[in-house]
Amino acid sequence: MVGAAASNLRRALLTNPANPALLRLTASLRLFFDPRGYSKMAGEPLDNRSGSGSGKPVTRVLFCGLQFPASHNYTIEYLQKFPFIQVDVVPLEKVPQVIHHYHLCVVKMCRFDSALIAKASQMKLLMQFGVGLEGVDIDAATENKIKVARIPGSTTGNSVSCAEMSIYLMLGLLRRQKEMEIAVKQRALGEPTGETLFGKTVFILGFGAIGIDLAKRLRPFGVKILATKRKWPSDDSCCSNDEIGGLVDKKGTPENMYEFAGEADIVVACLSLNKETAGVVDAKFVSSMKKGSLLVNIARGGILDYNAVYEHLETGHLGGLGIDVAWFEPFDPDDPILKLPNVLITPHVGGVTECSYRAMAKVVGDCALQLHEGKPFTVIEFVN
Repeated sequence: MVGAAASNLRRALLTNPANPALLRLTASLRLFFDPRGYSKMAGEPLDNRSGSGSGKPVTRVLFCGLQFPASHNYTIEYLQKFPFIQVDVVPLEKVPQVIHHYHLCVVKMCRFDSALIAKASQMKLLMQFGVGLEGVDIDAATENKIKVARIPGSTTGNSVSCAEMSIYLMLGLLRRQKEMEIAVKQRALGEPTGETLFGKTVFILGFGAIGIDLAKRLRPFGVKILATKRKWPSDDSCCSNDEIGGLVDKKGTPENMYEFAGEADIVVACLSLNKETAGVVDAKFVSSMKKGSLLVNIARGGILDYNAVYEHLETGHLGGLGIDVAWFEPFDPDDPILKLPNVLITPHVGGVTECSYRAMAKVVGDCALQLHEGKPFTVIEFVN
């Protein structure tokens, strides 16, 4: 049956080789069966054989975990012309057993502590399919002579995608999406009464790539924008007026975050997660927000203190919560916070668009090819 299906697919591809649906299907099927060793449940990878008669050994790429499937599907599709690059997708629990076979690893949601890194005896590059590297022990990787890198969101459309998701969550909260769904079921018309984004004050907590793209897209809505950043460009910087200064009505540093929280109708967390930012949106921060204001998190779940957010939602001090990232992922669908009528959650898809994922897949694929050829890496941003 598998042989017949493969034969039919082959004929379809020959008839219409550019059909996008067929290309996606072949990329998905390759995860389950491929003579070159692509495997969704990769156990033992192929041995170091040469590809296409090149005489060069195979360069092995590992994707950790089966979640965010577009990341590995698009990368496999991009690399399908290069038989000397082997791409495997392994469940998280299997990673420690096979990590020693690989030269490049896309960590996704895998935690790379010193013990796991020590097993990566052939590893040259650990990289994220995006920007978040909080799960990687950078010092341990450095000690083991492994480079660690992220893909800058500003170069791939990832920050644009996250910015658009932020606006989606804002509008969903303002227009009371959950109540609208109930109204449809009850055949009620003309309710609930929502609010406009127009005229609101938005505080962007963390003005990096996502924050900048968010500000650009918020401007046409007629909002006032506040933003905090650890360090702003100097007045004589060539980009201060055009790229940043003109986008923000009021600039501040982390010292101003409580003041800005008290002025804003909507707070959007766009911070990267590290020791300084973990739990920064705590009881003190949320209580300093306007009564009835909205909180959106597009960054990492650990930025928000769960208990503080939940308690302020229950009392009504916090008017609504929109999150694309959660404290633990995948998030428990029965968690009490999701039972509240003013909470919206999306399944960590802020950056998951065809635009950004195909661009990032190309970066990963190019890194694999550069590693294979011994060339310098391009586009990626090293952290060690």
